[in-house]
Amino acid sequence: MHRTSLILALAAAIAVVSPASATEGMWQPSQLPAIADDLKAAGLELDPAQLTDLTGSTMGAIVSLGFCTASFVSPQGLIATNHHCAYGAIQYNSTAERNLIKDGFLARSLGEELPGDPNLRVYVTEEIRDVTREINGRLKSGMDGYAHFEAVDRAEKEIVARCEKPGGLRCSVSSFYGGASYQLIRQREIRDVRLVYAPAGAVGKFGGDVDNWMWPRHTGDFSFLRAYVGKDGKPAAYAKDNVPFKPKHVLPVNADGVQAGDFVMVTGYPGRTNRYRRATEVADAIEWSYPVQQQVVTDILDIIDAEGRRNPDVAVKYASAVASFNNSLKNYGGQLEGLGRADAVTSKRARETELDAWLAQQGASEAGLRTDIAALDTLLAGQRATRDRDLILSYLQRTQLYNAAYSLYRLAGEREKSVIEREAGYQPRDEARIEGNLRQMERRGDPAVDARILAYVLKRYTKLPATQRVAALDGWLGEGAVADAQVDAKVQALYAGSHLSTTDARLAGLKLSRQQIEASDDSAYRLMAALMPDLLRIERERKARAGDEMKLRPRYMQAMIAFNEAQGRAVYPDANSSLRVTYGKVQGLKKDGVEFFPFTTLEGIVAKTTNVDPFDTPAKVTERIKARDYGRYASPALGSVPVDFLADLDITGGNSGSPTLDAKGRLVGLAFDGVWESVSADWIFNPELTRSIQVDVRYMLWVMDKVDGATNLLQEMGVR
Repeated sequence: MHRTSLILALAAAIAVVSPASATEGMWQPSQLPAIADDLKAAGLELDPAQLTDLTGSTMGAIVSLGFCTASFVSPQGLIATNHHCAYGAIQYNSTAERNLIKDGFLARSLGEELPGDPNLRVYVTEEIRDVTREINGRLKSGMDGYAHFEAVDRAEKEIVARCEKPGGLRCSVSSFYGGASYQLIRQREIRDVRLVYAPAGAVGKFGGDVDNWMWPRHTGDFSFLRAYVGKDGKPAAYAKDNVPFKPKHVLPVNADGVQAGDFVMVTGYPGRTNRYRRATEVADAIEWSYPVQQQVVTDILDIIDAEGRRNPDVAVKYASAVASFNNSLKNYGGQLEGLGRADAVTSKRARETELDAWLAQQGASEAGLRTDIAALDTLLAGQRATRDRDLILSYLQRTQLYNAAYSLYRLAGEREKSVIEREAGYQPRDEARIEGNLRQMERRGDPAVDARILAYVLKRYTKLPATQRVAALDGWLGEGAVADAQVDAKVQALYAGSHLSTTDARLAGLKLSRQQIEASDDSAYRLMAALMPDLLRIERERKARAGDEMKLRPRYMQAMIAFNEAQGRAVYPDANSSLRVTYGKVQGLKKDGVEFFPFTTLEGIVAKTTNVDPFDTPAKVTERIKARDYGRYASPALGSVPVDFLADLDITGGNSGSPTLDAKGRLVGLAFDGVWESVSADWIFNPELTRSIQVDVRYMLWVMDKVDGATNLLQEMGVR
């Protein structure tokens, strides 16, 4: 009964959505007809219904990389995305002797293009279909949390298996509104993705972590990849004789760009927002999650930096990881500052008080909602009991030796089960990804550095209270108080006794059975065999809690939807890496009594240049700017070539690389960041301060033309 009423509430919400402001909302394509009048009033010249066609002329060109967004810009499968989104592929092909991160890369022919890392993929969304009733049909009254989780999990696996049966597809089931709605997302999976072009690091990462999340900005955050398929046109693993993929649709490029006040929209795959979270969850983020992770990430970066200064190979191998860690670190700081500035906890609590009062006014019909919301708060409070341990276990998984041993042993155990019963992430559909991870470890890390990071994480573990300890891990480290020197000795012995730091040994492990791994004298395998029973028990407990949350969170969302609708407020789902559209206009930012213009120009690059990283502009860039060699790319209004621009677009992580489109659906830039003041928009949206940062298409074309001579790509894109 609760589920039926919730489905009806969602249907009503989607039918009458009304944005709270011109910019707020990461809208699903299916919701756009309901806000068509708002889109038209904002300046969209396309028919909003066109944007609901996932395989049509605009949406059919938008693709996911699994962690970033990208778009097709030529009939030969050329893909535009951010430099930092292609950074993994750039790093994978770099060495200390041939450092593409620093020098950049341009393939002047198809034959010169470089294979991306083994797990680089392009996902082309073909269909999004509601499967809520199918999943909810598996649920029974009285199920405990674990049974509930398993019922949903099995239903999702069966739906995905049917979807992927034709081959060449990657399907997934995503939950919306806290698990109130489930949608099947079917995507064409392209497995051969190659690096085509990346400007020098001093262009693509100009300003580095100093300028990250800041405005004004002068970063050329763009790169190009290409999708390849087999000669039969079907997705295939990398092979030299594969041919470029021919997309049905590509984005036209508007080389004239946009001006202040123009309509713009971003289509992409935003990762995750938390706008419907409870006040206690906001408080936990402020008081525990962000501060603790700040410390952990800072310490890990210090370890990598110390080794990288001594060994250039280490610096190259960890370049992608360091970029990711630094981005996270600055994000945590921005979240804390923004949430504090907004007094977010107080604001959330006030809103929850309003919700509770409104529910009370609805009478007995909504009394059950109030009870379930209280139960949700109790559940969330209980999750704090093991959060430190769970964080430690997550960071153990990020160390290479531990991860390799875990992946191989877990996979061997899961292979003993039927396909549907195998754990998500360890089914046959996942084995190529697991192998890809194992293959690239030596290019992504160094055993000595990995050992130091593992020792650091374990030392944090030894400080946990007894209630959060793992018996098997304690047994391995030694009973009682464990000194740091003892941890170091255990870790050194672990690495000395294992062969899993080598690619050959890891790949050989893919062929081993569970019994063979358990019989091995490899120290990493022996440790994992001892740990796995406890890890599986912890996993089962986590699933039980998740199942309980899956029962209660939708009830809270049912109340939130009804409450917001009663007050005419927007109802859109939190971001969850599914395809979304957000719109607004090009405009500057006012903060602390200062007004910032919406565009930066080439001259700002020269003004910022210090010839010291991260402001060490390539000489050729400086020469062209000082010569005022703008070509056709200057903006008459600015008298120069625009570099980056601001817009009041509602984006978050995962939107990186998203095409920024003008009113006619033409490419005018790539979204790559937000301003410092809007980092906390993941939790609370502020229309006055929320701004996205885009690299302007005119700067992209200027660098390609005047600096790197990428005329082959300009011609391919139809620009010249």
